[in-house]
Amino acid sequence: MFEVRQKPEMVERALLLRIYFDPREATEAGSLLEELGELVRTLDIAVAESVLVRSREIHKKLLCGIGKAAELVELARAHECDVIIIDNGLAPSQQREWEKLADLTVIDREEVILDIFARRAKTKEAQLQVDLARMQYALPRLARMWGHLDRESAGSGGGQSGQGGGGTSRGMGEKQIEVDRRLAYMTIDRAKRELEVLRKQRKTQRKERERVDTAHGAIVGYTNAGKSTLLNILSGSDVLAKDMLFATLDTTTRRIELPDGQPLLITDTVGFIRNLPHRLVEAFKATLEEAVLADFLIHVHDATAPEIERFHDTTLEVLAELGAGDKPILSILNKIDLVTDPEVLASLREKFPDAIETSSVTGQGLEDLLHACSRVLAERVCRHHYRIPQHRAELVSLLHREAKVLTTEYEGDDIIVCAVVPALIAGRLAAFAMLPA
Repeated sequence: MFEVRQKPEMVERALLLRIYFDPREATEAGSLLEELGELVRTLDIAVAESVLVRSREIHKKLLCGIGKAAELVELARAHECDVIIIDNGLAPSQQREWEKLADLTVIDREEVILDIFARRAKTKEAQLQVDLARMQYALPRLARMWGHLDRESAGSGGGQSGQGGGGTSRGMGEKQIEVDRRLAYMTIDRAKRELEVLRKQRKTQRKERERVDTAHGAIVGYTNAGKSTLLNILSGSDVLAKDMLFATLDTTTRRIELPDGQPLLITDTVGFIRNLPHRLVEAFKATLEEAVLADFLIHVHDATAPEIERFHDTTLEVLAELGAGDKPILSILNKIDLVTDPEVLASLREKFPDAIETSSVTGQGLEDLLHACSRVLAERVCRHHYRIPQHRAELVSLLHREAKVLTTEYEGDDIIVCAVVPALIAGRLAAFAMLPA
């Protein structure tokens, strides 16, 4: 990572590479390389050129042959690049070999994503999750970047023995790389401990939500599909919504009211992406668990994305890995107002026959979406009329607190209440329910 290696700022000019080995993978490889370009530009790095490279076999040292690698290095120099970014995942040894050959910084897709996450993380929890993932990524690569943690150790008691430097001081005969590794493990352990504290706090918050039995939906989907914009227009909030990858890392939950009067909590989640590093899935489980714990999911698709089916599959794969693959799902074809080709629209409707067509710009389909949410949760609530004696006013208070009261009338010594009632308390009021007229 740029920051880990103490780069003065960010690099400015990059050559992008994607190496593939099977001719049948050419289209997919080209798409992934294009996506890498979007990721890199998100870091404000100019892309000098993107090169798709086919290798007949996997070379252990550099993925491709030494001749082809040397040719690519010369291309990077010709473009005056200060970094080569390889879309394939690189083993630490391969990364070192590329840097030795190029005498340039060489990073892979995972490192790009980690740097984006480091920029986007705002809350304490997201920052801890990023720190954990970044340090786990850096640990096997310390041999090529050691020195940055040595400076850090000076602030923790110095790096010399005999000065009481605590856990970060170098012991007798201890090599610098060993000090670095020890510091890295300390950072990882500290991040895990702090995350565990935050997870307990989130668990307490969830118990409070469960106590009032408020329904919960999570918005999921590929990155930049329009999830945050959708949450904003449904809730009237102002969650950050930009046309960039991974604009949202921290989950945001808003409360809305459905057409049937039932309250609903909606959570925006981080977008998914192809080849998302497994360590990031692990590190972000505390954030993504909102999707696991939700009553249902709202899967937002970008209707303008050429690879919408592949993005759809990627999202479902990550959800399955998180243990949320069996949740009820409402599919959304978002940005539908931008689809002007009738054939493309017909194809989308054929591929996603049950999807609700929405536009956060024109408002199309948003009412349909809210009604669909009500239908998904229909079994959780029901509308009842109750005749409650005035001396049992505590039951009226219960309805106001735990249900959605629609009307209240007085008839003699009784209070007539019409309310949308969750199943959790319906049984306690069954004796006062009025039969339909």
